Amino acid sequence: MIHYSTNWMGPVSLDWTQKHGDHWAAGRIDIYGTDSEYPEEYALNMMHQQDWSKLTRWLDFFCTKEVMPYEELIAEYEKVHGKITWWQDES
Repeated sequence: MIHYSTNWMGPVSLDWTQKHGDHWAAGRIDIYGTDSEYPEEYALNMMHQQDWSKLTRWLDFFCTKEVMPYEELIAEYEKVHGKITWWQDES
């Protein structure tokens, strides 16, 4: 079976966090259970921290027989939890 998990990678800039708040998260989805020696991965753009937390919990129990394409994985999540609030650069 294919298993998925989030891997938080930011934001790590104190200046960015002071300007925009600390309620954002970005990173990747690691994909386990393939024939690869290392996990495959999908990049995850910046999203609201609440959505990141819900996606993380959902992925903890989500598995597939084949690697699900990124767009389908996000769409499957959003069927249950609603649209993800993605970061929009305001500058």
